[in-house]
Amino acid sequence: MGLVELLLVASMPVIKILLITAVGLVLALENINLLGKDARIQVNNLVHYVLYPALVGGNLADTITSENVVSLWFMPVNILITFIIGSALGWILVKLTRPPKHLEGLIIGVCSAGNLGNLPVIIIPDICKDKGSPFGDSNVCYEYGMAYASLSMAVGAVYIWIYVYNIMRISASIVPKEEHRTSSFTQEASGEILDFLSEEEDPKNPDNDAYTLLLSSNQSEEKVKVSISAKIKDSLGKFFGNSNFKAVFSPTTIGSIVGFIVGVVPLIHKLMIGSDAPLHVIEDSVTMLGEATIPVITLIMGANLLKGLKGADTSFCTIIGILVVRYIILPILGILVIKGATQLGLVQPDPLYQFVLLLEYALPPAMAIGTIAQLFGAGEGECSVIMLWTYVLASVAVTLWSTYFMWLVA
Repeated sequence: MGLVELLLVASMPVIKILLITAVGLVLALENINLLGKDARIQVNNLVHYVLYPALVGGNLADTITSENVVSLWFMPVNILITFIIGSALGWILVKLTRPPKHLEGLIIGVCSAGNLGNLPVIIIPDICKDKGSPFGDSNVCYEYGMAYASLSMAVGAVYIWIYVYNIMRISASIVPKEEHRTSSFTQEASGEILDFLSEEEDPKNPDNDAYTLLLSSNQSEEKVKVSISAKIKDSLGKFFGNSNFKAVFSPTTIGSIVGFIVGVVPLIHKLMIGSDAPLHVIEDSVTMLGEATIPVITLIMGANLLKGLKGADTSFCTIIGILVVRYIILPILGILVIKGATQLGLVQPDPLYQFVLLLEYALPPAMAIGTIAQLFGAGEGECSVIMLWTYVLASVAVTLWSTYFMWLVA
């Protein structure tokens, strides 16, 4: 595969993203206003609770089996390493550039979480189908490449919603109430406060520590002891209703767990996966929902870009720092990690598998970060500006690194 052909292959998915982003920007203009502030909040909730879980769960169920899950064990570890290294570099960048407090989580997030979803799913099949591909038979390459890309997408989504989500949530909570707030974040915060207050016991009541229930009657109020089962039920309700528990077990995490179970349990896999499966209509429906995720997220990012173009707090030095982290430092460190793991026998000697592992270090930031910023109402415009610059340069950076990675593993 020549450099020109590879440039076209690597740049096509990025160009598609930029075109859809432009559509989202147009839809957010005041004279059109199809993606106004309230509309973006509602669409982001749809993505968070329905579309993203369907995308991740459907891909895991379709590509992960009990046979290949053991051989792919290093990929989740490798993605975790990318998040750890990226977070460390993002923290250093925050200390050097000193951005506003509410943007610190965003900067660490874009440095740590790469686009492990739609870009590998588009780039890897295109490389496999090319006649000059170094990865052998195109059909075999496509089958295994999609399995690698889907697992990468699913694991990356879990890490984003468990790790990056909470970093940005903490950072967003520092924002003054009158600034950078949307009704979505305000409703979420007020809901948590009301839940918290409703769960607190009355401080004026000296008998708080006893589980009592006050019953009014015509004669008097009497204290009735609550049963053991009621105590357990109350404790479980508080535990599962805790905001931290909900953040860890987000809809995307639950979707990943369900998809993983469907994929690795042979009986369930035979019932639901494949055109001959009795319940394949369920898998088809989930896949149909998941396919809408990436276009919708990209439209929202374009709509948020309008706010960023009008005025964003992200400095030029911060943007340059993010570009250096994602397109220079991370790929170089990734080569060292993968080469070291290969020498230790931790990575199977499959050129395509090694290529995917290396590619995970050289991708632009994850699109889901824009969704999280929108959910918390902090840094939506700044996030869109960062995404614009990183994706504009991705066509060159991803192409050059992909070329070098293929030469390295071939």
